[in-house]
Amino acid sequence: MTDDLDFKNISGLFEREVTERQEKEGYNELPSTKKRTIFAILFDVVREPMFLLLIASGIIYLFLGSLDEALMLLGFVFVIIGITFYQESKTERTLEALRDLSSPRALVIRDGEKKRIPGREVVKDDILILEEGDRVPADAIVLSCSHLLINESLLTGESVPVRKVSCGGVMDMHPPGGDELPSVYSGTLVVQGQGIAKVQSIGLSTEMGKIGRRLETLEDEDTSLQKETRKLVLNFALAGICLCAAVILIYGITRLDWLNGFLAGITLAMAILPEEIPVVLTIFLALGAWRISKKEVLTRRSNAIQALGSATVLCVDKTGTLTLNEMSVSKIHANGIFHEVNLEKQDSLPGKIHEIVEFSILASQRDPFDPMEKALKKLGKDTLSNTEHLHDDWSLVREYPLSQELLAMSHVWKSPDGEDYIIAAKGAPEAIGDLCHLDEKETQKMLNNIKSMADEGLRILGVAKASFKQIGLPVKQHDFKFEFLGLIGYFDPVRPGVSDAIEECYTAGLRVVMITGDYPGTAKKIAEQIGLTPREKIITGQELDEMEDSMLRNSTKDVNIFARMVPEQKLRLVNALKANNEVVVMTGDGVNDAPALKSAQIGISMGDRGTDVAREASALVLLNDDFSSIVDAVKMGRRIFDNLKKAIAYIFAVHIPVIGMSLIPVIFNLPLVLLPVQIVFIELIIDPACSIVFEAEPAEANVMKRPPRSVKEPLFDRKIISLSILQGISVLIIVLSVYAYTLYNGKGEMEARALSFTTLIIANLALILTNRSWSMTIFETLRSPNKALWYVIGGALLFLGLVLYVEPLRNLFGFSVLHIEDLLICAMAGIISILWFEALKIAGKL
Repeated sequence: MTDDLDFKNISGLFEREVTERQEKEGYNELPSTKKRTIFAILFDVVREPMFLLLIASGIIYLFLGSLDEALMLLGFVFVIIGITFYQESKTERTLEALRDLSSPRALVIRDGEKKRIPGREVVKDDILILEEGDRVPADAIVLSCSHLLINESLLTGESVPVRKVSCGGVMDMHPPGGDELPSVYSGTLVVQGQGIAKVQSIGLSTEMGKIGRRLETLEDEDTSLQKETRKLVLNFALAGICLCAAVILIYGITRLDWLNGFLAGITLAMAILPEEIPVVLTIFLALGAWRISKKEVLTRRSNAIQALGSATVLCVDKTGTLTLNEMSVSKIHANGIFHEVNLEKQDSLPGKIHEIVEFSILASQRDPFDPMEKALKKLGKDTLSNTEHLHDDWSLVREYPLSQELLAMSHVWKSPDGEDYIIAAKGAPEAIGDLCHLDEKETQKMLNNIKSMADEGLRILGVAKASFKQIGLPVKQHDFKFEFLGLIGYFDPVRPGVSDAIEECYTAGLRVVMITGDYPGTAKKIAEQIGLTPREKIITGQELDEMEDSMLRNSTKDVNIFARMVPEQKLRLVNALKANNEVVVMTGDGVNDAPALKSAQIGISMGDRGTDVAREASALVLLNDDFSSIVDAVKMGRRIFDNLKKAIAYIFAVHIPVIGMSLIPVIFNLPLVLLPVQIVFIELIIDPACSIVFEAEPAEANVMKRPPRSVKEPLFDRKIISLSILQGISVLIIVLSVYAYTLYNGKGEMEARALSFTTLIIANLALILTNRSWSMTIFETLRSPNKALWYVIGGALLFLGLVLYVEPLRNLFGFSVLHIEDLLICAMAGIISILWFEALKIAGKL
């Protein structure tokens, strides 16, 4: 006998009690191993090459007797440590927030209502509702259950699920493993059935806590971007070492001053080292995941951020993603008549319809969670309350659950007089027809009625009844003698904004494929409502099963609607699309969706109604189950990759003139322009510019008006590198011209250095402005808000003014005083350096 899961008499804890318990016992979580201490961050900072080069420069200045320069470099060391702490703490806070979002969820009863909460907020004595596909959030005792099977392999190593039973009032926990026990454990998986359980232990007190394993963390994995970046930085480092050694030798041999030669070599090494690139990558991926979460999409795997911009096909479930999953009974067919249901007018149902509604309610959960069952219960309450067709006093004896072999479920009830058993069944109409053993004529009649209702865009269930007088109940539903009662059609409204989102997909070169378990007529009607363009035909699940892989691959090129599909068929569909070189986004919410979610380049599980198994298999979690959020995430993915390319382009461009002005004076035996202190000043502009300014840049106007990016397109492609190097060379030519002109006119080393450095800073800021967009001019981008940009520009100009006009700082930098006309020359020269790139934008050549 199976317990009836009746939630009506369970109120659970009150929120006040929950707060008190959390303050006393803490949260239901294990200590995070990810968070780094201040000392760990400090240790990472002092190991950075740039930090070591600064220390080396300071030591050389001390040997040269230049205490002021040494102290200033030490001050810059603390500034860099401060910037690093800020970046690390911001990234850490972002990752911590994402870890909280990605933790398991729990369905609990509090204040007499069911609530979905983060698993970490579960407290002792909470009442849990356990459903198929969920992770158990804490150790608990089962109060009642229905066909509850739990996979405890995480604790026992035994892959065979164990059956759970109710505790019968005995609140004792048992060791993991073994059938017919009432104990469930944190981290284990519900593979079948339902249950109600009372929490006994949380956090470190659970069996999982005793083992000390952490189950849920945001994954840190090397993406192709990280591998590409690591290779690039290594190449730069090797080139820097070689050039650094050459500069030291050239300087020492030509000028017989080895200490200053080492200083010049270190300056060049600081100029060459692209230490910003790994920082940029880390920050962009972390903040990118945070920005995507603001669009109600949680990132579980960082490579999904890169893949989003390359997506070519969005495979989405109809129910709950394209529609609201807010069911209402719209039409009923029974006893040869169709009845339109209008609950707004509170119409009473015709007598011929009463029986089908009665048995559809009996075939549902007493306290339903499923939207279709909720709609049935509401219909019964509104139309049958004063009739003999509602049976709150009946007892549920047994439940025959839905299975892959038979898409129908039955409830066996016992009336108060105990005379006989009443069986109510509902499910897919074909399955109900099979249970009722309909003949060919009856089946065809049912199919005609189904088509009529499906063409109106309705979801359809069949309903049947049976009675049984023997003592022993049969093992299978097929052993009952069912009578077919009719069909119930549900209306599920389309989500607002879906039509606009699909239109945006088509503009962006994204193909949308709708997958549904509904009939082709229903799918086609919904497709018309949302603007989904059907291609040649609709493929059903049965037709898909009959196709060879090669035929399926060809068919998927021309079909955008797949109807009467079951989750297991999604995997074949994903593989067929991937074989056609598509980058596939696949949505899913059930246990059986996990293989398809794992196989797709971007698997998206449902956060509101999805199982934990689906979440674990997916790369992204759709927190609000809304299709529009998927499109927003794709747009955000394109924006993130665009901005990352802009930041990398700027880093390449700005290092060229810095390297050139560090190397050329040494080679031609000219006065040095850049010393370590000037390089650090420039780095203090470059670091926040590439990691904060470009990350915060809004999306390009055409971001969703261009085709998806090829997955084979590298971040550092030839076009970007070539244009970036040209930007850098143009700035180098301008700065070098200012430097040479000043020296040629005999204005002296200090003035030449001041003019060259000021021109370089202005050109640096111009590079930031021009690289904000490769399609809009600087004047057009000024209309796009970016607070970080103005902080960086304002800070750079303020500090430039200080080093030019505050005498102690000016002396430390080796500058002379610049006049207004000098500043105008520097400003004009810096702006001229990027005009050719602006001209290419206007001409549309980028």
